[in-house]
Order: sequence, then structure tokens, then C-alpha cells
Amino acid sequence: MPVETLQLAVFAAITILIGYLTYRRVSADRIAQGGTATAREEVFLAGKGLSWVVVAGSITLTNLSTDQLVGMNGNQMVLLAWWELSAVVGLVILAKVILPVYYRYNCTTTTELLERRYDDRRIRALIGLLFLLGNLFIFIPAMLYGGSLFIQTMFNVDIPLIWIAIAFAIVGSAYAVLGGLRAVAVSDAYSGVLLLSLGVVVVVLSLAAIDFDFSGIPAERLTLLGDSSSPIPWHTLLTGMIFIQIFYWGTNQTITQRAMASPTVEEGQKGVLAAAIVRLLIVPPMVVIPGIVSYKLYGDIGDAAFGTIVGDVLPLWLSGAFAAAIAAAVLTSVNSVLNSSTTLWVCDIHEPFINENANLRRLNFIITVTFVLIGLAMVPIYATADSIINLVQELYGLLSMPILSAFIVGLLFRGVAAGAAITAVVLGVALYGFFSFVWSPLHYIHMMFFTVIFCVLTALVVSKFVFGTSPTFEPAITLR
Repeated sequence: MPVETLQLAVFAAITILIGYLTYRRVSADRIAQGGTATAREEVFLAGKGLSWVVVAGSITLTNLSTDQLVGMNGNQMVLLAWWELSAVVGLVILAKVILPVYYRYNCTTTTELLERRYDDRRIRALIGLLFLLGNLFIFIPAMLYGGSLFIQTMFNVDIPLIWIAIAFAIVGSAYAVLGGLRAVAVSDAYSGVLLLSLGVVVVVLSLAAIDFDFSGIPAERLTLLGDSSSPIPWHTLLTGMIFIQIFYWGTNQTITQRAMASPTVEEGQKGVLAAAIVRLLIVPPMVVIPGIVSYKLYGDIGDAAFGTIVGDVLPLWLSGAFAAAIAAAVLTSVNSVLNSSTTLWVCDIHEPFINENANLRRLNFIITVTFVLIGLAMVPIYATADSIINLVQELYGLLSMPILSAFIVGLLFRGVAAGAAITAVVLGVALYGFFSFVWSPLHYIHMMFFTVIFCVLTALVVSKFVFGTSPTFEPAITLR
């Protein structure tokens, strides 16, 4: 059998196997629940039937897509491991502090908590819209670009990158339209086991390719203490980094939705903490070591590093399996974002303001097609980036810190007018935009810290002196 045919056969066999196992598991879970879940619960919260194992696997793979693997390895320095190491803190805070609040308020979306705490649906709609903009213009195109670049560089094919992205978009759209959160999460779990296993193999084989010898690699690429000119200066770990992680893991619908889909808060917490352990022990080497090795072997090749080293160190027959794992990661990440986008649009905007009797299937189809087409149109823009992971983090700062401020104020205070929180969010977007595109006195992670502090203080001051309320410190959070 020719090598190319063998690769394709392995790829197809594993892809079909993951689909079959997902179908079996989803069918069994629905039977075990007695079919009591409504269509709405099934699409948005998997019928509240996700076990901790599935939650852990789904959270891991939804985040660990090609924008992470390609982008972090593309920096070709150990320093980028901080994104994963600090994520452990964000996951622990989600499990022990924030998740119990979502369960206490019986939330379908993270933004529903804002409506409950502020007693105003407008702030829920605004934050939901900002999440949608982030999914539309940042995450979907970044995932499509990263996956396409990996396939292109790993197999060294001449197929234009946009055509590979279109293939991912079509299949990912089919996932999102035909399956709800349960199917997405179960598929994530199976694919996650495959990707993590083969990722460890890639790390070991990469190290073997240089005989475990890091000589000749500049010291600044091997240190965990970055200076002020590095992508992650050490002092940013003390300011904006922790807020980035709290936002991403604790309020981001795409991620948090999985933890909210367990039958009990305790089951969800187990899944989140298991994901934190995986993040601490397995993921950091996967996102930096192949990039470091590629620097020694090929020089500074940027985002092409991961695909190139994987294509060189893996046996040809095994490359088909790894391609299947990567394809699964891209597809499940894309359809996870699409599923969360449908949830946000229907629950936060369409039903409250347009039509309370929404046709879920029709809306899911329209949103999926629209978001995918716009995401594809953005792929050529992302292809011009020096570093995809740094671009994603910097761009999302426009939305993430203002959004987080609304959650911080809502979780810690009572009596804050929703209009004040909305004002703070809008001003926060403008402030960070100013820091990003007009005047950048400090690293963008520091600017995220100042943005969230500015937004929180603005919300409190505007509420008191403009809306005439008396904000009081009344935390909704308790440690569990």
C-alpha cells in the first residue's frame, strides 16, 4: 500500500471510529436519562447529563486546538508555557468560586447570571453580543487558519490554505447543525484522549531528534522569566495575566458551558479540576517543546514550526493518526464556538427582543452558516500575522476585560445600576482600543489589568453619582 494511501486510510479510520463511538455514547446517555431532556436543554446544556470525564475532556480539547498548538509553538520559546500554567489558576477559580454561582442561579448561559444580579436584560444582551463578536472575528478565523496551516505544513502540500479552511468549515458546520452540546462534548472527550496521547509522542520524538541536547538555542528562548521585550514579561504574571485566565475559564460561554452541563455542581467541579490537572502536567510541554526543537533544526520559522516538526518526526503511518487528531481538534473547537454562539444569540438576544418562540434548528443553521462564511473571509487577514496566539490574545483584550468587569461588579456588589455597568463596558472597550492602536505605554497584558480596574471603578462611580444608587459590597460567591 502506498504511503499516502496508508496515511489517508488511517486518518479516515480514526475519524469514523470517533464518530461511531460518539454516536454510541450519546445514544446510551440519552436512554439512561429516559429522554426527559427538552430540545432546548439538549442543544444548550446536553440535557444536564455530562459526566466529569466528558466535561474534563471537552474543556481540554475545546481550548487545545490549533490556535494553541500552532500559535504557541510558533513563538519557539519556553516562555509561552505560562499561558497554560496560569490557566490552572483560572480553572481552579472556576471550579471552587464561580461555577457554584451558575448552578445556584440555574443559568443556561454565563450572561444569564448578569441579568439575575443586575435585574436587567439589557446588560445580558450587550455582553452576549460582545461574546458573539469575539467568536465571529477572532476565534473562528483563528481556528480555521491554524488548522489549515498545520495540515499544509505537516503534509507539505501545495493546496491553497483557504481551500483547506473551507473543508474544515464545511465539516465543522455540519457538526454544529446536526448535533447539540452533548454530541460535541463527547466527541471532544474521545478526540482529546487521542490528541493528548499523540502530543506526548510528538514531544518525546522531537527531543530525540536533537538527542535531548538544547545547546545552540539562545537562552532567552529557554527561560520562563521573560524580559520587557518578550511576549510575556515576567511582571505581567502579577497583573493582567490572572484576569485573562479568570475571564477565559470563568465567564467565556464556549468553555464554561461544558461545566454547566453536568447533573450536579459537584460533578462539574470534578471535571473542571481534572482539566486543570491535565493542563498542569501534560499540555505545557506540548505547546513549547516542539517549537523549541524546530528552532534548533530549522531556525525561526514562526507559526509553521509545529506542522513542520510533526511532519518530520512522526512515522508516516502515524502522521495519519495525528492528522485525524488535529482535524478533530479543529472541528470540535469550531463547532463548540458555533454551538455557544447559537446559545448566546437565542437566549440573550433573539428570544428576549425578537421572537420568544424561536425555531432553534432554523436559527442554528442561519447562525452557523453566517459565522462560518465571515470566519472564512477573515482567514487571509490572520495569515499575515507574525504570531497567531499573540494576535488573538491582544485583539480579545478589546472585549475580555470590559466583559470581565461586568461579572466582577455583578458578583461582588448589589445596587449597581445596569446602565452604569454598560457604560463602564463601552468605555472599557474604547480605552483598550486607545491603548492598542493609539498609545501603548506598557505591555498589552498590563493594559488589560488597568482596563478591568478602570471599568470596575467606573461602574461603581457612575452608578452612585449618575444613576443615584448606593452600591454595597455583597458577594454572591462562596468557596465550595
